[in-house]
Amino acid sequence: MAAGGGAARRCWRSGAGLARAVRGVCGSGRATAALRAEEMAERLRKSEEQQREIPKDPTQRWLRELAAMSQQLQKVHPNVLAKILKQRTLYQNEEIVVIDKPYGLPVHGGPGIKNCIADVLPILAKMLENMKAEPLHLCHRLDKETTGVMVLARSKEAAEKIRLLFKTRQVEKIYWAIVLGDPDPVEGVVEIPIVEKEVQSHQSHYKMTLAPNYRLCAEDGKVVKARGNRHAERAVTRYRRLAAASACSLLELQPITGVKHQIRVHLAYGLGCPILGDHKYSHWSKLAPQKLPELTLRRLKLEQSKARHLPLHLHAHRLGLPLGQPLDFVCKLPLFFQKTLRKLELDIPKD
Repeated sequence: MAAGGGAARRCWRSGAGLARAVRGVCGSGRATAALRAEEMAERLRKSEEQQREIPKDPTQRWLRELAAMSQQLQKVHPNVLAKILKQRTLYQNEEIVVIDKPYGLPVHGGPGIKNCIADVLPILAKMLENMKAEPLHLCHRLDKETTGVMVLARSKEAAEKIRLLFKTRQVEKIYWAIVLGDPDPVEGVVEIPIVEKEVQSHQSHYKMTLAPNYRLCAEDGKVVKARGNRHAERAVTRYRRLAAASACSLLELQPITGVKHQIRVHLAYGLGCPILGDHKYSHWSKLAPQKLPELTLRRLKLEQSKARHLPLHLHAHRLGLPLGQPLDFVCKLPLFFQKTLRKLELDIPKD
C-alpha cells in the first residue's frame, strides 16, 4: 500500500496538466496495489508448494520424473509421438517394423487417453523408409507400463500371418521382471487359469485373478478337483530366477499363453511375488501403493509413502519370430530398470 501511496504523491507533484489523469490512476492505486499483493502472495504460495513437492533426494526426484513421463507422452502432438517411435525402431524389412515400446504409452485408446500407438501408426508409416501409403498394423499388445520389443506389420496380410503365429504359440516371448521376494521353487511353470472378477470394496474395480482347477478340502486337507469357471482362460507361464538380493529377485519369464495381465497375476497370486511397482496386483481387496520390505526401501533410498511413484518393472526383453527365416529381437533394459537393478545389487547374468 505504501508503494501505491508514494506513486500517487509523485503523480500529484508532476503538474496540474496531468491532474485529471492522475486522479484516475491514483484513485485506483490502492485497489491495484492490493490486487498485486494478492497476486504476489498467491505466486509465493504456489512456489512454496512446488518446492515442497519436488523431492530433494535424487531417487525420489527421478521417480517423480518417471511418473510424469506418461503424462508428457499424452500431451505431445501425434507427429512428435510418431517421431519418437521412429527413433525407437529396432528393425524393419518388407513385412514388419519392430520398435522399442516406451514406458507409460498405451497401445490402444480409451477414456482419458489422448495419444496411443494405434492412433499414430498412419503417421509413423509415412516417416519410415520404403513405406507405402498403407498404415502399419498392430500384431499384438503390451500393457501401458510394459516396455520392450513390439512388432508392427506393414500390411494386413502380414499382420494376419503374425497374429496367427502368436495365437498358435509359435512366437517365443521372453520377459524380465524385478519381483518382491524369492519364488519357491526358483524355477518352474505356473499353470493356473485366469478370469476377470469385480472386486467389491469401498472403490469397486475389476481385476484378473486365478481360477484354479484344484482346491484343498477343508475336512482332510486333500487336493480335490474344483468346479471350473466357464469364463476362465488357460494360462501357462514358465519362469526362472536370474538373481536375488535386497528382498527382491530378477526373473526371466516365458508366457506360453497370452491372457490379459497373465505374468502379473501368476507372479502376484500364484507365486506370491508381485512385480516391483505393480500396485494393482499387490493387493486384492483395495487399490493402494505397493508395500515394500524395509531392506528394499533402504536400498532404493525410498520412503514407503513415496512407493506409489515406483514404475512397473516388467520388460519384453526378447522375441523370436519364425517368419520365413527365424528372426530374433533383443531390446535392452530401459534406464530406470537398470538403475533399480544397481540400487538393489541385482547382478544381470553374463550368459
